[in-house]
Parts: sequence; structure tokens; C-alpha cells
Amino acid sequence: MSRRCELTGVGPMVGHSVSHSNIKTKRRFLPSLHQHDLASDALGQSFRLKISNAALRTLDFRGGLDAFLVKADDEALSLRARRLKKQIKAKLAEKAA
Repeated sequence: MSRRCELTGVGPMVGHSVSHSNIKTKRRFLPSLHQHDLASDALGQSFRLKISNAALRTLDFRGGLDAFLVKADDEALSLRARRLKKQIKAKLAEKAA
């Protein structure tokens, strides 16, 4: 199981723990990932995705899962999210026509 957000692609970063005596030891900064049920208005169903807390706040700001995925870059999205984006775009194009 990878520790990577399915929507933003954020993953573990590396850095240093710095002690009071300024000794630096390597450490990992893990993203805050949680399973969330996200509803798609276009498809009329919900999907369970592993996303970061920052991605959840961005979803709320942009107006939901559909609006986020339509504007999202494909390189940051996971394979599941890319497939979902393709389905949403097809459904929106079908409604527009």
C-alpha cells in the first residue's frame, strides 16, 4: 500500500530531525492520508479514495469531486482517479450534447 494521495499525488518527503545539540538525523515526513467517500454529481455515485487532508480542503474549495477532477493534471492523479476523470468527462459531454 503506497502512501500517496490519489488526487494530488503528494507522498512522503525526507528531511532531518534536529536535536537541541543540533545533531541531524534523517527522518520521513508522511502525508496525512485518510479514506474518504466522495460523491460524484455527474455519475450519481460515491467513490472511496485515499486522499490527504489538504486535498479534501481543495475539493471543498473547488466545488466537489467533479470540478476538481476536470481541472486536475493527469500526472498527479492515480490510475483510479484518471479512469474516474475519463468517466466524468464523458458523462458531462453526453449531458451537454
